[in-house]
Amino acid sequence: MSKKKKIIMAVAVLAIVVLAFIGGQAYAKYITEVKGEGVAEVATWSFKVNGQREQVQTINLASTCNDETLVDNKIAPGTSGSFNIIVDGTDSDVGINYNIAFEDEANKPANLKFIYEDVEYNSIQELENDLSGTINANDEDKTRTLNVGWEWKYETGSNETEIASNDLVDTQNAEAIQNYTFNVSVTGTQVEPTK
Repeated sequence: MSKKKKIIMAVAVLAIVVLAFIGGQAYAKYITEVKGEGVAEVATWSFKVNGQREQVQTINLASTCNDETLVDNKIAPGTSGSFNIIVDGTDSDVGINYNIAFEDEANKPANLKFIYEDVEYNSIQELENDLSGTINANDEDKTRTLNVGWEWKYETGSNETEIASNDLVDTQNAEAIQNYTFNVSVTGTQVEPTK
């Protein structure tokens, strides 16, 4: 075969291969494109404490005192009362872990005690862990009312010696303490969804 025939034959074979590739692509491939969109509704977050969205509140024990034990709008031995911390996640679409902390406690009378669910605590900070809890996303009632009682007993002790000693402590507290104060901090955190 001559060189010219070889070149023509190579060009012809190459042209057939190229045409077959282009033609095959045009006629052998079906393509369908279907379009949609992704949608995800974002869960609502709502967390209130005593009807407010702020986190720190000051509680005045004298304003929570039982009227018959109140002495001149001041607490003293023989006074008692209670206050509520109302945690509300009603409009929240997610679960809430709520944590209650008592901060900046100052000048607590030694014999003043706190009561929660019939358990007595020597300090308000002792009951922090017992007040914290969870509101689940599917709970029917998403409010928690935490009633904290307090009492400064008129006499403290089980015998005359203890009572006399505690009366002296109460008297020293009354002479030295102008105001007993603490702040309440309630923090709500979303419960991490399980996988």
